[in-house]
Amino acid sequence: MTTLTERKDQLLRELRAFTDKDERFRYLVEKGRELPALPEALKLEAFLVKGCISRAWLVPQIQGQQLSFMADSEAMIVKGIIALLLQVYNGARAEEILEISPEFLSEAGVTEHLSMNRRNGLVNVLAMIRSYAERMRGSAPEQA
Repeated sequence: MTTLTERKDQLLRELRAFTDKDERFRYLVEKGRELPALPEALKLEAFLVKGCISRAWLVPQIQGQQLSFMADSEAMIVKGIIALLLQVYNGARAEEILEISPEFLSEAGVTEHLSMNRRNGLVNVLAMIRSYAERMRGSAPEQA
C-alpha cells in the first residue's frame, strides 16, 4: 500500500501535466463522475460540509488505524475536488493526515481558477478531514 505522501506526489504529477485550465477542469469533472454516489441515507446534516455554496457531504469511516471517507456533492467541480482529496487521504492514518500540508492542490494549480466560494468549500472539506483525524488521534489508546 502506498503512503499518503506517495499518493499526494502521484496526484501532483498528474495535475501538473495539465498546462491548460480547461483541461484541468475537465479532469476534475471526470474525477467527480468516477466518485460513487453517496447513499441518500448518509446525506445527513452531521456530514454536510459547511460554507459550501453547493451541498457536499463527507462521511468518515474508520478501518483499524486508517481513516477513509465517502463523499458527494451536488456540483460536479466540487465533487471532482473532493474525489482528488479522497484519492490522497483515503486509507491514511490520522497522524499522516495531520502531518501533511493541505495546500497541495494549490501547488498543482487547481485552486487558482476556482471561485472564492469553491475555494472556501475546499478549505472546509480539508478542515473536516483534519477534524476527523484529530478526533481519531485523540481517541486512540496511548502507546506504551
